[in-house]
This record gives sequence, C-alpha cells and structure tokens, in this order.
Amino acid sequence: MFSKRRKVAIVGTGLVGSSTAFSLITQGVCDEVIMIDINREKALGEVMDLKHCIEYLNRNTKIRVGSYEECGDVDIVVITAGAPPKPGQTRLDTLDLSAKITESIVNPIMESGFKGHFIIVSNPVDIISYYVYKLSGLPKSHVIGSGTSVDSARLKNFIGDIFNVDPRSVQAYSMGEHGDSQMVPWSHVYIGGKPFRKVIEDNKDRVGDIDLDKLVLDTARAGWEVYNRKGTTYYAIASSTVGIIKAIINDENKIIPVSTLLDGEYGETDVFSGVPAVLNAEGVKEVVEIDMTTEELEKFKLSNKTIREYIKKLNK
Repeated sequence: MFSKRRKVAIVGTGLVGSSTAFSLITQGVCDEVIMIDINREKALGEVMDLKHCIEYLNRNTKIRVGSYEECGDVDIVVITAGAPPKPGQTRLDTLDLSAKITESIVNPIMESGFKGHFIIVSNPVDIISYYVYKLSGLPKSHVIGSGTSVDSARLKNFIGDIFNVDPRSVQAYSMGEHGDSQMVPWSHVYIGGKPFRKVIEDNKDRVGDIDLDKLVLDTARAGWEVYNRKGTTYYAIASSTVGIIKAIINDENKIIPVSTLLDGEYGETDVFSGVPAVLNAEGVKEVVEIDMTTEELEKFKLSNKTIREYIKKLNK
C-alpha cells in the first residue's frame, strides 16, 4: 500500500517562487510541486527548466503546472505572488495591491476544498498573513507567515561575521514586524551557549564596542542592501520558506521565528507577528514565549502597534 504523496503548491512563479521550487526539489522535500501563476506560460517555462534538473538530483520530484482548483488535496500552499515595492517604498506601501492579489488567490483555493497549511511570503507579510487567516477561515495554526525567519538568519550571519563563528552556532531571534520596526531581544542572544553581551565583554580587544541598535537596523535593512545591488532578494527567503515547509512535512517540532496569530502570548491578541514558534505537522504547535526585559517587551509591542495600524487599513 502506497503512502499519501506529499504535495506543495507555489502560487507565483517569479524569482522567489521559482527559487523556492528549486530548493524543494534539490533537497527532495516533497513528492510533488505544483506551480501556479496567472501567466501560465511563465509557470510552464519554470516547470520545464526544473524538470531538466532531475537527472542530477537524488530523487525524481514530480513538477507540473496547476491551478487553484487542484489544491484540494495539497498539503501546503506557498503564496509568493504580490506587489513588489518600488524604489523609495517600504513593504508596507504595497499593502493595497497585495491585498487584492491575495483575495483573488485565497478564495478559489478554499473553494477547491483545501484544508492544508498556507505559508505566506508576500509582503507586507504580517498583514497579508492576517488577511489570509481571515479569508480562509482555517485554524490559526494553519496560516503561517515567513515573518522574521529570514531576518533572524541575517542577524545570525552578522553576529557570526563579527566573531568569526559559524552563524548556526549563534542563537538569536529578530521579532515583530518583518520590516523596519522589528526588534531583537538581546537578553536571549547566545554564541555557543554564552550570553552575547558577555561574549562582547570578554572580547573587547577583538571587537571593541558593538552598536546593538545599528545591528538591528542593519538586519532590518539587509534585504534592501541586496535589492539595491541586484534588484530583488530570493535565495534567502526561499531557503527559509523551505525550512518552514520541512518542519511541517517532516513533523519536526522545530523552533523557527515565523509570523503567527498571537492570542494572549506576550499580552498581544489579534495580530500576526514574528515570534519563535514550534512547527510540526499541525503547523504552529505553540508560540515560544521568552522572558524579555521590560525595554525589549516595549519595543516588541511598538512593532506590533505598527502592524495593527496597517491591519486597520486593511479592514477598511
């Protein structure tokens, strides 16, 4: 008896969507990848190119063009389609158009009988994730924004570069909005289990004084630094998205900072925000509540206030 095939649908076959598909098939994460785009020929071109990779990979992942109507038995739908920011705009400035695109995607997918998990990558991701949650009617655990997963990876890279250590040996989270108001709870940043501030104190002769506020700003603006040089970002966000997919499909119980609905955690309700969460086959199994300092919690709440202001615009 054959087990159920694990299917992932990707809506939007631009650079983020296609890079996500490429990462899925090179890592052999699922059995089938369905590419969906309003430009069907573009989707077909991506599918053809991806299929030509199979000869040199460790498994034959089925890849095909699909439609919203075929999402009824899909495990995970990744939404990457949206309005990219223009020069001078922030992610929040794209909300109106992205919301319209999101509605045109979610409604027909739900009509297909879809009961799986949505992973939202489209910006502004926290607000769009909230909108998908409201449109879909799915349980809160089934709607997940990529949130600060990529920001946290960028932060760990910066810290790793400063101390010349593998960023995977750094434990750190960026939290709140995937945008300019995000914050870092420095009291919970560690290098090899050693508190970050203690590492700085013990290595003054090597690193001198580190401006933590600038480090947060550099993390928040890292995507724009890439954008200004190559026109957009896609490898890092695709990799973090596939990390989220693997945690769900493989029932990993892995902690990843994602955008999820807060329902009392950190004293916050009715807002999607980037927080560390345990991810498994249920989606978001639980939110990890770390004990932040009073100042850190205040910054986190200010970031959520920014998200709420745009949710209000969405509701209007």
